[in-house]
Formats: sequence, C-alpha cells, structure tokens
Amino acid sequence: MLFSGARVVAAAGLLGVAGSGVAPVATAAQPVRYPTTGLRIPDTELARQAMEFVREVSTPTLFGHVMRSYQFGVLMLERTGQRYDRELLFVGAALHDLGLVERFVSTAERFELDGADVARRFLRERGMSTARAEVVWDAIALHTNFTIAARKRPEIAAVAAGAGVDVSGQGLDQLDRDDVAEVLETYPRLGFKREAVANIIDQCRRKPMAYLLHPFAEVGRKYIPGFPVPTIEQAVLAAPFPE
Repeated sequence: MLFSGARVVAAAGLLGVAGSGVAPVATAAQPVRYPTTGLRIPDTELARQAMEFVREVSTPTLFGHVMRSYQFGVLMLERTGQRYDRELLFVGAALHDLGLVERFVSTAERFELDGADVARRFLRERGMSTARAEVVWDAIALHTNFTIAARKRPEIAAVAAGAGVDVSGQGLDQLDRDDVAEVLETYPRLGFKREAVANIIDQCRRKPMAYLLHPFAEVGRKYIPGFPVPTIEQAVLAAPFPE
C-alpha cells in the first residue's frame, strides 16, 4: 500500500529502470488499448478466479483499491514500452493486499508476507507453476518498498507503482487525466483513505514488532499510546555494545 524510504523517485522513471538487467518476459497476449476501457482483466481462467476470490474476501473499498492498482500499474508500464506478462501483473495486483483481510492476518508477520503466502498458495492450488507463483510472491512482498521493487522485473515493479499511485498519488501526474478519471469511475474510492489508515493502525495494534523499521510504525507511534516499536535511531543506540 505504501512506498517506503524518505524519497521516492517518479514512478515512470523507476519503471524504466526495472527492465534493465533482467531476463526477457512474455509479451502480453492482448495489448492494452486506450482509453482505459481497454484495461480489461487478462482473458484467463486464473485471472478470473483471482478477481472473484478477492471480491469475495475483501471489503468493497479494498477490492476497488487492488483493481485500481492493476489499472494504474498497466498505465505506468505501458508508458515504458516494456514487454510484460499481463496475467502475472494482474494476479499480483489483485492479490497484493490479502494480508489485510481478517481471515489471513497472522500473529507475527508483516501484512505483505501474509498476503504473499496466501497468494502463492492460492495460485499453486490452481495450477500456476512454482516459478510464476514466486514472481507474484515477490511482487506482493516487495510492494511497500518501491525503490527495491522498481529494480525487479516489470510485473513486480508495476504492482508497487500501481498501488503507490492509488495510495499516495505518486506518479499520478504521469498519467492521462481521462484515463485516471475512467479508472476512478469504474472503481470508486469509497472512503479508501480512511479505511487504509484504519488498517494500518489495526496492524500496528495486533503485532507491533512486525513493523520494526517499517513505514507503518510511523502511524503506530502517532495513534497508539505507548507504541513499543523503536525508531532506527533508538535501535542503533540500544545495541548491546559498550561504545
């Protein structure tokens, strides 16, 4: 949901870097068409199953977020001219916030890892190869750390970029206004900001130490009295060494 790091470089520029030094990926079976009415989900059974699964387990607000994340990710990626696998990008974006769904929340892991584990299991049970499922795992596990995700293959970078556009507007100015308006009309935000912050606070209350050195900890310190997670400065100074 969020980018980490004090500075976030424009999403379009980083996506241009993401394809360098990685193995070629499959060309999309169906080119994305403009305007965004062409941003249909990939015409595969697995993509349809993923969408219906997320719709079933998520709130309407969270479902809208992941669908917008896919569409914004495609729009960002199409600007670069890179080749990519539409099914991998779609299932990565659609499943990327499963760790915020009550039934999948663990007692100790960050929500990205909870979601990545659930997504990988869901995909493997439906016949996706181990190698492809691992790409999706990486996309979900890394989606809050945009500067790392952006150095990975395009599908991984685009999941982080698309989610970032929808969460914070990072890179929104790189997209056509009409395209953005159509995405928002198709999947309205439905109070996403309030639900997103509430989810962050809930995660920090449930398992605060999972968010050590994580951007969620900033929210925890603001809203939760006595939040026990140290800052990086506090952690360094508390190291058990004499100097």
